Amino acid sequence: MEAAAPGAETVVDRSLGETATGGVGGNPTLSAAVRALGLSAPPPRLARSVVLIVECGFVLTGFLNIADARPGPLTLVASALGFSLVFLLQLVHTAQRLRRFRARWYRWTLTLQALLTYLPLFVLGFGWGGMAGFLGASLLLVLRPTVAWPLFGLVAAAAAATGPLLGMQVVGSVYIAVSTVLTGLIVYGLNRLAQLVVEVHAAQTELARLAVTQERLRFARDLHDLLGYSLSAVTLKSELACRLVPAAPERALEELKSILEISRQALSDVRTVARGYRDMSLSTEAVSAQAVLAAAGIQAEVECRVDLPEGEVSTIMATVLREAITNLLRHSKAEHCRIEFRGTPSGELVLTIANDGVQKAATAFRELSDGSDGSGLGNLQFRLASIGGHLQSGLDEAGWFVLRAAAPLRRTALQTD
Repeated sequence: MEAAAPGAETVVDRSLGETATGGVGGNPTLSAAVRALGLSAPPPRLARSVVLIVECGFVLTGFLNIADARPGPLTLVASALGFSLVFLLQLVHTAQRLRRFRARWYRWTLTLQALLTYLPLFVLGFGWGGMAGFLGASLLLVLRPTVAWPLFGLVAAAAAATGPLLGMQVVGSVYIAVSTVLTGLIVYGLNRLAQLVVEVHAAQTELARLAVTQERLRFARDLHDLLGYSLSAVTLKSELACRLVPAAPERALEELKSILEISRQALSDVRTVARGYRDMSLSTEAVSAQAVLAAAGIQAEVECRVDLPEGEVSTIMATVLREAITNLLRHSKAEHCRIEFRGTPSGELVLTIANDGVQKAATAFRELSDGSDGSGLGNLQFRLASIGGHLQSGLDEAGWFVLRAAAPLRRTALQTD
């Protein structure tokens, strides 16, 4: 992963916590599992090294069993070569770097391993019997489970028949069968665990990247929603103050004081955005919106038919109101604006902002489901969706442009978890 700037760890840690709460792709259990496994799992290199050591140990044990029987030099060299080939084939069937090669040639590599497993058996005897376990592990690792497990059962059955075919006693026959099954399961299990460790670390890295991306998007949304409104208000009030200086200097001074207050609030907003914590009051925002519209020469009517909420719903709906007023001031020639708050029988808060400054006709009154109408409305739809709300826009029967946002007054336990 790329090196982070000083202080970035704090942002990543906080965002990881938020991501784990919301989940990867909306799945909090997955995020929690990834983080928990990532904290306790060994490094991928160590996990792969453990698998390699165990496989080497099994192969070495088989070779030592053959060497203990004191065969001739030619037999000893041939067995060493055979063990080496089986070990290499096992690496082919487990190495992550050889996935493409394995996907193309696995039929041939499995066939070769099967031949190396059973043909030398009747020459080398008991010492070679454990190699069937490697074949069983390869079958489980390479083939589909519906095919691999029945074949693994056949390998185990063949191992059980090996002892009688070689003329061994019952103990020797049982030993070969059990060691074959255990070797196959151990090699298969260790390889799967090592693969899981690699995937967990990759998922943890991706989770960190996702957290950083989400933090950047949050920062961008907050700056857009906060500063766009504040800068628009400062521009309008500055223009008004310039016009008032010759004729009404006292009124111009009041506007300048208002500009100073808005600038200070914008500075405070930027600081809270950087900290990641920001609460806005919907009622305060409604008063501020009415004052800004009045300064722009727009007759504003504010009607409230419901007790305005506090907390997250208030913050998000206040952000919707800010963005709507910002867009009205930037992109319309409105003379009248109507802001209405009302409740619904289903327990929703509905905010309606309507104005008569439409420049061109809209095609329909519709619900916004994406960010196709610009980053501002796209941001608002994203925020509302996070609390179970939705956003609509269009023209009403009187030809006014209407933006309507709805959100539950109280979030359910499912939404807050």
